[in-house]
Amino acid sequence: MIEFTNELINRVNALKKYTFFEILEFAGRVFIIVDYDESVVIGKRGFLPEEKERGLVLVFNNRMKFNWDEDAITATLVFGNTPEKCYIPINAIAGVFSPDLRVQLAVPVFKSKIKDEGDSSTATQNDKENEKQKEKKDNVIDITKLRKKK
Repeated sequence: MIEFTNELINRVNALKKYTFFEILEFAGRVFIIVDYDESVVIGKRGFLPEEKERGLVLVFNNRMKFNWDEDAITATLVFGNTPEKCYIPINAIAGVFSPDLRVQLAVPVFKSKIKDEGDSSTATQNDKENEKQKEKKDNVIDITKLRKKK
């Protein structure tokens, strides 16, 4: 198994950037798959529940204004008719692809790590609270199905 050192992570991120801009130059647009992470900002919209599980596909074209720096892509993207300021850490990008060229790069996502042990207890507590909420939802009965139809 490969050890994910900082050097390897930096090289994988450089490969993502290289692939992104090569596809953008060839095809005029490029797609990225962004995995859910708390550090990703998709304006006020955020991630939808399904996107938190499966990831979010974003499209960039060569007419858009965006910035790719060492840590993240920043851009204002439009969802429907609503522009949203986005901050996408490079580590949250799980794939770069082009359906036009039939080219794709799929990579592991390097999730942000918990800073110290004190945070891990908070994370465990949050997991327990989420589990309790789920149990409560499982105990709810939808009465609309029980009502008599006229």
